[in-house]
Amino acid sequence: MATTRIPLSASEEASRSLEERLNLSTAEIGLTVRTTNCLEERGIFTVRDLLQTTRDDLLSISNFGEKTLEEVFKALEAIQFPRPVRENRSPK
Repeated sequence: MATTRIPLSASEEASRSLEERLNLSTAEIGLTVRTTNCLEERGIFTVRDLLQTTRDDLLSISNFGEKTLEEVFKALEAIQFPRPVRENRSPK
């Protein structure tokens, strides 16, 4: 299967299998070039890599802030990965 850097339509994305979606490169999920470059500089090349990275690790990347994090969450939602839920920890 040939890969493309052009984002696919929502219906095309929804029909992909889980494994195919996990193996998509960060460049294929509709992120800006700047965001993709930030992730790749940190060694995050696929959706699988991205899902294994914590929010704090992402925010520790140079030039990666809340707006960029929101862009990542929206791109993941577009390929059927739900937004991570923040844990509400109560003080002991």
